[in-house]
Amino acid sequence: MSIVGPSGAGKTTLLMALSGLERPTSGRICVADIDLGEIDEDGLARFRRQHIGIVFQSFHLVPTMTALENVALPLEFAGATDALKRAEAALSATGLADRLEHFPGELSGGEQQRVALARAFVANPSLILADEPTGNLDRETGQRVMDLLFNLQRQQGTTLILVTHDERLASRCGSTIEMADGVLVPPAGAPA
Repeated sequence: MSIVGPSGAGKTTLLMALSGLERPTSGRICVADIDLGEIDEDGLARFRRQHIGIVFQSFHLVPTMTALENVALPLEFAGATDALKRAEAALSATGLADRLEHFPGELSGGEQQRVALARAFVANPSLILADEPTGNLDRETGQRVMDLLFNLQRQQGTTLILVTHDERLASRCGSTIEMADGVLVPPAGAPA
């Protein structure tokens, strides 16, 4: 599913609420049959670790950690004993087997975003939230990153919610919803 709308419409805020990184000011958010409003911060962290992968526009890689260490990080937080092995496999799947020991500052923007994709998918989440994942990339690199994102999503059977301003990207998703002024815009012809 894609979410489209003008800047400031609330798209990123919606993703942050779906991930439990922000609390709603009213209403309820249930993801994977879990009411996010009923669990504490530690519970939300466990929930994210077990169910959600997040891909940000600005990568959010730890600059003092190698690509391998960045991808292994969520698995290590979860106590996985095979974190490095799984991280290496995830990086290989994104075409970065030869860049495992490189730090983010030694990688191109496209390579950094592929590290971020590997990190998001490494724990086999049921939901991937992607917030303008190509916003900091040139058109060609962005296209390759999105092809990789959709391929990983299909291979793992993961639900994808993608925020984008790019109508071509939005059209690659199974459905699209529009936001404006913090609310969902009903499709044309839908009852109000």
